[in-house]
Amino acid sequence: MKAVTGVFASQVNAQRAVEALRAAGVPENKITLLTPGDAHQHSEPIDTAEQPGIGKAIGAVVGAAGGLTGGSLLAAAIVPGVGPVTAIGLLGAAILGAAGATLGASVAGSLENFTTEGLPEDEIFVYEEALRKGRTVVIALAPNDAVAAPLRELLKSEGAEEIDAARHQWWIGLRSAEREHYDRSGNDSPHDEKFYRMGFEAALHARTRCMEFDQVSAEMDSRLEDLQKQYPGVDLEEPFTRGYQRGREYYQRLCDEQRAA
Repeated sequence: MKAVTGVFASQVNAQRAVEALRAAGVPENKITLLTPGDAHQHSEPIDTAEQPGIGKAIGAVVGAAGGLTGGSLLAAAIVPGVGPVTAIGLLGAAILGAAGATLGASVAGSLENFTTEGLPEDEIFVYEEALRKGRTVVIALAPNDAVAAPLRELLKSEGAEEIDAARHQWWIGLRSAEREHYDRSGNDSPHDEKFYRMGFEAALHARTRCMEFDQVSAEMDSRLEDLQKQYPGVDLEEPFTRGYQRGREYYQRLCDEQRAA
């Protein structure tokens, strides 16, 4: 499965894009719209003493079914480092779960037989940044590249910014603040920022963030080994490792700020 994502400044355009995806034949359970804010007024109790982790709660789902075209599942949750987020459909509920929000019993039950193949866990931090800025994110899963390509054009025609552009803007926003960290070694290599950023982004992968370092060090080493094979002879271990550690600190800070808010 291939994830096709668009970031929208306008919720109206995003909703129109969802309808266009449906009209193009994309199955209901392969589409979601993520929007900042809580669409509901009731909530489940929150245990603020519980430590956050992947699939663990900082908040709790306060949504239920209904209220949208076709009776789609509507889920709302507190996402670590973001705040309230509302999502349409099973795909949206799965993404909220991957982002670290606990799903209430009714929503979790609906996901029991839902396949998460193609779930873009390595992009979730970009979605979160867009939501933090008040934007709306539309995601569709396509079976292959041939189907994904026209869907990508469809989102663009409705006013979407592509996910790669959103990812680039996210890094540009961090670049000045992070420069002293990736320059700290005194290495003037033009590759230093590139591999520092790769490490930083790897630390934000939805599957491993919020875990203790000893739980993720093997995965970090595996990613580093893959990069060393991809870039033979390049001294990348130091900037990648430093970026990875810094990425963990960055995400923890977002979680801390969310708790304090």
